[in-house]
Amino acid sequence: MKMKSWLKILTLCMLTFSLVACSSGGASEGTNGAAKTEPVKEDTTPITIQYWHSHAETQTEGLNYMLTEFNKKYPYITVEPVFQGGYDDLHKKLQAAVAAKDVPAVTNVEVASLPNFAEGGVFADMTPFIQRDQVELGDFSKGMLDAYAYNGKQFGFPLIVSTSVFVYNKTLLDQLGVQPPQTWDEIESFNQKVTKKENGKTTRYAFSVPGWDTWYNDPWITNGGGSILTADKTKSAVETPESMRYINNFKKWMDEGAMHMGYGKGASNNMRQMFLNGEIAMVEHTSAMLKMYRENAKFEVGVSFLPGDKVRTSNIGGAGIVMMDGVDDKQKEAAWKFVQFMTSAAHNIKWAESVGYLPTRKSAFESEEGKAYFERWPQYKAVFDNFDNVTPRLQHPAYEEFSGQYQEVLGEMILNHKDPNPLMQAAAKKMNDILAEHEG
Repeated sequence: MKMKSWLKILTLCMLTFSLVACSSGGASEGTNGAAKTEPVKEDTTPITIQYWHSHAETQTEGLNYMLTEFNKKYPYITVEPVFQGGYDDLHKKLQAAVAAKDVPAVTNVEVASLPNFAEGGVFADMTPFIQRDQVELGDFSKGMLDAYAYNGKQFGFPLIVSTSVFVYNKTLLDQLGVQPPQTWDEIESFNQKVTKKENGKTTRYAFSVPGWDTWYNDPWITNGGGSILTADKTKSAVETPESMRYINNFKKWMDEGAMHMGYGKGASNNMRQMFLNGEIAMVEHTSAMLKMYRENAKFEVGVSFLPGDKVRTSNIGGAGIVMMDGVDDKQKEAAWKFVQFMTSAAHNIKWAESVGYLPTRKSAFESEEGKAYFERWPQYKAVFDNFDNVTPRLQHPAYEEFSGQYQEVLGEMILNHKDPNPLMQAAAKKMNDILAEHEG
């Protein structure tokens, strides 16, 4: 289904919900014209809400712990967790639930998909609840919070959050007397010292960058001074000289035999195994994989933040937790309590360590529990030293559709050794067609 058609369907599906909300007596008009939730008397009438999620089996223990603790605090609220598969499956089921007007109270949403759902009126704006309960938003990193906001409204909070980092063979780099590059200028020297060749063939790559997901490549565009779209988000900018710097560097480093890139089926597993075998010294990967690397590597593992040139950023990954707009006020109140609890500082370290994702609260990792966490996981220090440089992905409802165009250019470069410059020009034209259709 086209993105534009999907949004029209959502708008129609949510019309009834909007009318109900407008006639509700539970909210008043704020000074800025937005609905402001008034303080409510605690209603302890038993209620059950559903939480749709994509927590993998390895996260079940952590989820069960949080549900038990929540029930101790709110014994009258029963939360039914419903596993809906991976993010793609969850999102499809949410679309069907909206069309059927039978939605859960709370759900996960993958960060890149939030703008599409938010523009369709599916999620509840949490801003009135935040204002009513005086939630201290400054305790989150700005980037993490912004990732779950859209058009000035806070639709969710970060829950299972990751970012891309460089995971490196610290044992090897220490032996070679080199450090992971922090700037683009340092990459050239790093490549020369770490790359190993025999009979003209690379037997150890200096580093690897995934080509199978734009999430890994988008920060390179930004860090080189470029952008994916123009400032008004109406045209492609991936073909501009500033935006092409990263991919031309990738092509150069690959041609020199210093850089490895994977693309297509099995590429992720292949990269991981090459790293563990010592065939790659440093890999860009999600921070959520750090536990796997530590448990399987026969060497000491280190973590470094992505190198920058004009700026230095890495993008938010994973999922947030949001409330659905198509439930009644009592379910929303219960849902809000659950969202607050799941993202609270009190359980932030315990939750993050149990699921393998990042803590999201500054006060949590500055606490005694947080300090102990960093002693167990010193590799994460590189992330939190750059906490405010972890930024949202590009927010556009058509992102998932148009981003595939420039990702295919990477595929042609990696698999068929093609020059990315003319291919990116062609991709930009296709992106502009998609953007025009969306605006139309």
